[in-house]
Amino acid sequence: MTGHRKSAASHSIATRRTARKAARKTARKTRKAAPTRWSQRVTTESDALDLKRGVFKLTDPKKIAASLKRSAERSSRRKAGAYRSALSMLAFYINRAGKTLPKTQRGRLERAKTELKRQFGRDEM
Repeated sequence: MTGHRKSAASHSIATRRTARKAARKTARKTRKAAPTRWSQRVTTESDALDLKRGVFKLTDPKKIAASLKRSAERSSRRKAGAYRSALSMLAFYINRAGKTLPKTQRGRLERAKTELKRQFGRDEM
């Protein structure tokens, strides 16, 4: 008899698991068309900066730094200083891209960090 109870219990657990999986699949399908990545949500909804679209795709590190500086100084959503907000948003982008960021673009963004420090008058050379 105990063998029979055990299989019935395991059957009900398996049934519950299957029902939960089905519910999750349904929930995924019925969600709103929200940004798929949390990092994308951070850049659009966080209290960091109001960035110009495509700023990290620019080819000139000076233009990237100038755009970040302008955005940081104009932003009413930032909590820290303009320099700190701009630099942290740049570092955030580089870190989130990780290994998928091409070396040329990574180098360009690293040079933009140096340029940002220079534009804010914080170069320690």
